[in-house]
Amino acid sequence: MFRKISCISLLFFPSRSSTGCLFYFELFYSVVVSTVFQRSNEVREDTHLSSKRRKSQLIIKILIIPVCIGCSSCISLNPLILHKTKSISKKHPVYPYYPFHQGPVLAVHPISYFCTVSYPPITITFLGTGTSSGVPMIGCECEVCQSTNKKDNRLRSSLLVQSPTTTIVIDAGPDFRYQMLRAKVKQLDAILFTHPHKDHVAGLDDVRAYNYLSGLPMQVYANEMTQDVLVREFPYAFAETRYPGVPEIKLNTISADSFTIGDIEVLPIEVWHHKMPVLGFRFGGFTYITDANRIEAEERMKIAGGDILVLNVLRKEKHISHFTLEEGISVGKDLGNKETYFTHISHQLGKHDDVENELPESFFLAYDELQLKL
Repeated sequence: MFRKISCISLLFFPSRSSTGCLFYFELFYSVVVSTVFQRSNEVREDTHLSSKRRKSQLIIKILIIPVCIGCSSCISLNPLILHKTKSISKKHPVYPYYPFHQGPVLAVHPISYFCTVSYPPITITFLGTGTSSGVPMIGCECEVCQSTNKKDNRLRSSLLVQSPTTTIVIDAGPDFRYQMLRAKVKQLDAILFTHPHKDHVAGLDDVRAYNYLSGLPMQVYANEMTQDVLVREFPYAFAETRYPGVPEIKLNTISADSFTIGDIEVLPIEVWHHKMPVLGFRFGGFTYITDANRIEAEERMKIAGGDILVLNVLRKEKHISHFTLEEGISVGKDLGNKETYFTHISHQLGKHDDVENELPESFFLAYDELQLKL
């Protein structure tokens, strides 16, 4: 699944103290060496393996490199940890993980292969960064809704992900048509849905324009819960006998496994919106999470240590299903991405410039039409 993977096995010490590092050095060294010898014997005994098949297996000379400077600052190394497997295949995606926040890596992966994954350059555009009511909200005369700062005008949350050959949108809410026009998106390969709430799915009908331009059905990726809602909300698009001109949609079910759209690899991440499972997505070093107030430890492993994290922050006051500003900052620090941006923002959070001045270093408020390049 990952087209170009170059691997070097590193010995990584999940400890903040030199004493701990020495302990893990002895322990990991014995495990790595015994595994290498065992793996070599298995290959020699398997005389039926073709030369090509052998090359596809993880038969790699081990370079053991002690890595520790005695403090948590070594998380800046940004490792990607690949599950120890017999071969690199579609069933074994690369997961990023920082062990420092969850305890010793030994508890999860006794041996890990640190890999560099070739990923296409991507451009991220925030199509919308507002909550379900948008900002300004109808009828509201608060200072945020009356602000003349363009950054305080927020359409419903949506994201555009573009590589040189592939264009993906995450969520098609009620502002979808205008967002596509404003961003001048002439080609759209797929839409990913995070969950079935109206502010994330209401604009799906407008894919008709892309059907007409491409002559192809729109590829829509969602979990089964969201697909059920789409079929219920847009029954005419899924009827056996359809009226001419209705949207043409091809539903694709998202599971826990990573998948490919064009040249873009997508890693699903399950988070919780109160009691509703919601999907986040990771694209290389970039992760997008919206509508969440809880992320389980196993899913945090898939997010940690990237370049950029986008996380929903609704307001400063407690909310039943969204992170508050304080919670968002705490989660962002735990996950250890280089930069964290907040989205899905309510007018209750405050003016953009005022709130951003309160944020710690490497934390930012996203705003509509903001672009990031990776």
